[in-house]
Amino acid sequence: MAFNEDYKDDIGDNHISASAKTPLREDAFAINDEEKIELIKKDVENILRVLGLDLTDDSLKGTPNRVAKMFVKEIFGGLNPAKKPGSSTFQNHYKYGEMLVEKNITVYSTCEHHLLPIVGRAHVAYISNGTVVGLSKMNRIVDYYAKRPQVQERLTMQIVQELKKVLNTEDVACVIDAKHLCVNSRGIRDIESSTVTSEFGGRFKEEGVRREFLDYIKLDTQF
Repeated sequence: MAFNEDYKDDIGDNHISASAKTPLREDAFAINDEEKIELIKKDVENILRVLGLDLTDDSLKGTPNRVAKMFVKEIFGGLNPAKKPGSSTFQNHYKYGEMLVEKNITVYSTCEHHLLPIVGRAHVAYISNGTVVGLSKMNRIVDYYAKRPQVQERLTMQIVQELKKVLNTEDVACVIDAKHLCVNSRGIRDIESSTVTSEFGGRFKEEGVRREFLDYIKLDTQF
């Protein structure tokens, strides 16, 4: 059967084989943030001019600078390892041995195929092997990895891998349920659909433990 080129464009050239590592060049930080903003600003100006917009208009003249600052300082700020959140851990002195679940963590990310928003919720859990992490740190880890051009599968894996390192345990899980505006607002324009991804480590691969986690987050999707 012939491969549909429009479909190929929709999924991206390397969607299925995308790794858990964000594809950064070695010289990604050869210039500082302010230099990046100036370069991106010029490129945004060119895009808007090519589209036929009048950049002398009061509403538009500040747009290139706003977009450039947003890219570098906000929605793609997670590309910079200097912004990686510190993850203070503590000894589990109270001997809590059950599952800890942080659910409904807000996810704002950007699809790397069309640079359109991904908006949804992440549900993260772990079972302590003697170490615990501050609850807000779990939210910050999700936010850090979300603030970069992403595919949802990679984002899910990166969250789990980071928490495994922080907590020194394999017993970590993450489920993300999100809407992709590249599906909702263009192409098929299906505003109802969402995408669910999961990554289960250690004991979460066991049917009973996985089911307990899914029951906590009230997600009936079969994995």
